[in-house]
Amino acid sequence: MNDLLFTSAIKLAEAIRTKRVSSVEVVEAYLKRIEAVNPRLNAVVQLLTDQALDRAKQADTALAKGKSWGPLHGVPFTVKDALEVAGVVSSGGTLGRAKFVPQRDATVVARMKAAGGILLGKTNVTEACLGFESDNLVYGRTNNPYDLGRTPGGSSGGEGAVVAAGCSPVGLGSDAGGSVRVPSHYCGLAGIKPTSRRVPSTGHWPRLSGFPDAFNQTGPLARHVEDLPLVLSVIGGPDWEDPYTVPMPLPDYRKVSVKGLRVALYTNNGICPPEPDTKAIVLAAAKALEDGGAIVEEKRPPDIEQAHGILFAIWGADGGENVRRMFAEAGSIKTHAVVAGFQEKQGAIPTPAAEMAKTLMRLDQFRSDMLAFMDDYDLILCPTGAGPAVTHGSTLTPDGFKQLTYTSAYNLTGWPAAVVRCGTSGSGLPVTAHVAAKPWREDVALAAIAHLEQALGGYQPPSL
Repeated sequence: MNDLLFTSAIKLAEAIRTKRVSSVEVVEAYLKRIEAVNPRLNAVVQLLTDQALDRAKQADTALAKGKSWGPLHGVPFTVKDALEVAGVVSSGGTLGRAKFVPQRDATVVARMKAAGGILLGKTNVTEACLGFESDNLVYGRTNNPYDLGRTPGGSSGGEGAVVAAGCSPVGLGSDAGGSVRVPSHYCGLAGIKPTSRRVPSTGHWPRLSGFPDAFNQTGPLARHVEDLPLVLSVIGGPDWEDPYTVPMPLPDYRKVSVKGLRVALYTNNGICPPEPDTKAIVLAAAKALEDGGAIVEEKRPPDIEQAHGILFAIWGADGGENVRRMFAEAGSIKTHAVVAGFQEKQGAIPTPAAEMAKTLMRLDQFRSDMLAFMDDYDLILCPTGAGPAVTHGSTLTPDGFKQLTYTSAYNLTGWPAAVVRCGTSGSGLPVTAHVAAKPWREDVALAAIAHLEQALGGYQPPSL
C-alpha cells in the first residue's frame, strides 16, 4: 500500500493506464489511509467515499474498453474547502455556509475531473481564507502531520496536511499572500503559485472581487515536483467567465537547464531574519543550484521589505467593509479568532481616496522596480518563512506574523513562485526553499525546484 500512497500522480496515472494497478485499488488505498490518520489530523472535512469508488469503477471499465478520460485517468485528488464542488457542502470554513451545497463545480475542480481525476474529498481551511492557520468554527483545527502540536499553515493547510500524510497524491489550494506556499513549507511539499491570471477563480469562495483578486491564484500542492506542471496544464486557461484569465502557454520545464540561470539570493527580507536552520537550508539550496551550473549572486531586490505593508494597505483600504459584507451575505454572525486577528491587522479605518491613490502608486513603483531588478536575473531564491511550522495560535502574534512575510512580494508582482523541501530543522520539521521567476515563466521556477528536489532529497514522509 505504501508504494501507492507515496507515488506521484504521474506515476499512478501510468500504472493505471498500463493496468499494473486498478483505479479502484488506488482509491481504496487512499480512503483507508484517510480513515487511519485523519482523526489525528482533522484535515479532510468532506469525504466522498461512495462517489469516489463509483467513479473509480467507471474509470476501470472505461479503460478496459480502450477509453481514456485524460492525463489523470483514475487518479485521486483533493481540494481545499474554498473551491466549490457540486452536490457537496462547501463551507469555506464559515458558519453561515456550514450547510451550503453548490450546484456546480469550481472551474478548476471541473477541469481536474474532466482530465480523469477522482475527487476524494474536501480539506480544511482558514475561515474565508483569512489567515495562516487552518482552524474555523465549522470543522475545528487541523494539525500538522510532522507535529500535531503545530499548524500546517493556511489557508490551504488542510490540503498541505492531507498530501504530506499520504492521504492524497495531489491537491488544489489558492494563494493570495502565501496560502499555497506556506502550507507547502510547513508540511514539506512542493507547491506553486502560478502567474496571476493564468488560472480562473470561478467557483472560489471568497471571491476577492475587483483589484485584490489580482493577488490570488489557485495552484497545486504535491509531494513530487513532476506533478505540479501536470496539474497546471489541466487547470490553466480562460473559462470565459472569470474576466481576468489570460490564455498563455505553459512552457515545458524539462527544456530549461539550470546551468547558466542567473539567481539572486537573499536570506533576510528586512522584516524578520530567518532562524539559523532556515538560513542554512536556503544557502544549501543556493549551493545546489551553483553545483548545477547556475550563477548565484547574493542580492536582495530593492524595497522588498515594503511588500507586506503594501499588500495589507490594499486589503484593508475599505476598513474591513468587504469582509463584513462577505460574512453578512454568507449569514455568518460569529467568526473565528484567527479571522478577528487578521482583520485587526488589516485595520478598521477606511483609507481616504487620495491616500489610496498613493498606495496604488507605491504598488506600481514596487512592481516596476522589481521588473527592473529581474532584468538581470532569471530567478530569485529566498526563504518561504523565517522558520518551520509554528505552534497552534502563533501566527497572529507579532513575531509569528512577521515570520510569514516572505511570500507576499510575489503576490504583489503576480510572478510565479514555487517551493520545495530542501532540508529539516533541528526540531525535525521540514524546511523549503522559495523561488520566484519572471511572469509566465513557471517553467524556470519548476526547473529550479526539480533540481533542488533531486539534489537535496525533497519530500520525506512524516512518522504518523
